[in-house]
Amino acid sequence: MAGRPAHPNDSNPRAPDRFLEEAATYSVRGADAPDLDTGIAAIRNTLKTLPTRPGVYRMLDARGDVLYVGKARALKNRVTNYTQVDKLPRRLQRMVSLTRSMMIVTTNSEAEALLLEAQLIKRYRPAYNVLLRDDKSFPYILLREDHDFPRMSKYRGAQKYKGQYFGPFASAGSVTSTLNSLQKLFLLRSCSDSFFANRSRPCLLYQIKRCSAPCVDRISKEDYAALVGDARAFLTGKSTDVQARLGKKMEAAAEALDFESAAAYRDRLKALTFIQGSQAVNAQGIADADVFAMASQGGTVCIQAFFIRAGQNWGHRSFFPAHVQDMDDAEILTSFLMQFYQDMPAPKLILTDRQPFECDLMLEALSANRTGKLELLVPQRGERKRLIDQAQRNASEALQRRVAESASTAKHLTEMAELFGLEGPPDRIEVYDNSHIQGTNALGAMVVAGPEGFRKAAYRKFNIKRAETVPGDDYAMMREVFERRFARAQTDDPDRSSGDWPDLVLVDGGKGQLKAAMEALAGLGIDDVALVGVAKGPDRNAGRETFFLPDGKEFTLPVNSPVLFYLQRLRDEAHRFAIGAHRGKRKKAMTTSPLDEVPGIGPARKRALLMHFGTAKAVRSASLEDLQKAPGVSKAMAQSIYDYFRG
Repeated sequence: MAGRPAHPNDSNPRAPDRFLEEAATYSVRGADAPDLDTGIAAIRNTLKTLPTRPGVYRMLDARGDVLYVGKARALKNRVTNYTQVDKLPRRLQRMVSLTRSMMIVTTNSEAEALLLEAQLIKRYRPAYNVLLRDDKSFPYILLREDHDFPRMSKYRGAQKYKGQYFGPFASAGSVTSTLNSLQKLFLLRSCSDSFFANRSRPCLLYQIKRCSAPCVDRISKEDYAALVGDARAFLTGKSTDVQARLGKKMEAAAEALDFESAAAYRDRLKALTFIQGSQAVNAQGIADADVFAMASQGGTVCIQAFFIRAGQNWGHRSFFPAHVQDMDDAEILTSFLMQFYQDMPAPKLILTDRQPFECDLMLEALSANRTGKLELLVPQRGERKRLIDQAQRNASEALQRRVAESASTAKHLTEMAELFGLEGPPDRIEVYDNSHIQGTNALGAMVVAGPEGFRKAAYRKFNIKRAETVPGDDYAMMREVFERRFARAQTDDPDRSSGDWPDLVLVDGGKGQLKAAMEALAGLGIDDVALVGVAKGPDRNAGRETFFLPDGKEFTLPVNSPVLFYLQRLRDEAHRFAIGAHRGKRKKAMTTSPLDEVPGIGPARKRALLMHFGTAKAVRSASLEDLQKAPGVSKAMAQSIYDYFRG
């Protein structure tokens, strides 16, 4: 690496090693203030040492934050374009004026550069790139294969377990509804292995005919394996075969006068028919495909996605990419698809309503993450064109709803500015709430909202951990949360240029919570953050909230006020997030063992100790000699455990 030392964000890069083998970094420092001439000078200085090879470039501002990530077939030729500012759109001119350094990574091919570009965009989320707003991983249905009685469950994350993954599904709700139907249909267990191993009688799912109770031997291993085979056949598109087998079994049971079994098969057939009839998209003749259509209006773009797997519709979702102003639709689609398929392989067929920019190059890059041929088509007739038309219609309707909601939100924000005496409509609203039960598992929560809605990636949890914060003292908890949040903001963003400083802060609570927040900010020397306390009305009735201002004023709003409804939504979201975080912390605490804190005790040794002594309490009170007798525990480890529990 040459030039400026690596930016802190560049440590432990996610780029594949083959990209980093020939990595080169060039950087030039300029003035801190936005200036077009200074930005051009920084770029020209970088050009002096740029090769004409494929690679990826990053534009950095004075703080070293990434402004833009781009790829090029020939780096020198591409970066030279940024010095010809008269030919650049206003958006890129602004970017050049903020540029103070560049980082360059060369690659072996343009396809590799395109892959690396998508990785870096997803990692740094630059302000001048098209961004996929919702970058949460998609849920799957996992059929585990590492147990005699395989489990079927919802799964999200790295595919590290042995088994078959069916998906992706458009949403967790789609997976849940599908799993509910599959439980009725195939009676496969959904419980954890530990729950399964410790049952002595069937659970409620068996009673309501959603599980075959293999935990207590109500079904043989062979019959359960047959159910697993049927479930696998259904999820791979062979639902008619499953339907035929169930029909034959129902008829055989009826002929044998086993009407109870016949009724059970009938109910399973009903569940199968329901699943087949609930497909919102009819994908005849298409096995595996993703369908994308785009609609745009007033600088807002919606991309509608349908997921077709095994000839079945597994849901659809609307995406609203950010930073799309002055961008060509084909370029937006290419950037979206590269980010969309960053963490999952593309299906063999992609259907779009228009040709993406550099389509062949994109397909070459995406093919690197999968086996088999990848095809992208823009249908003009037939069943595939009908699917595209349906996706386009959904995209247009979703966009219209988004624009209407944005207009309504903009109106609410304008009215809020007048109500609370702000300089203008707030772009970032932070809402704070605390949650605990008699001081235990206490935490504070912050949710963030803006003109586009809730910014869930910006939500934060604060575990209450200071010794001076008395358990159950809401005021002290609020003071700690504010001190930690804004002290960190002063350190990370002292000039408030990142957009992470709030224009309005809502505190869930009355005068006491508001005063605690004011004291925390005053202690940090911050006096220009707008604060408002929101307290529930008499008997904690929604609609009778009282608003408290730092100057001592307080007021209520009419019960039918649209602004009141919007503020209630913000407050309720903070309350929901705080309670959910508290419950998660409480659940984790319930399953935590004292052995987890002992240095050198891993899962295997912990299990061995519990199997030998029975309980963690018995381990804690065991003598040194008894600890040395436990399997897998050396004398040194026994001494370590003994010393730990005795201070």
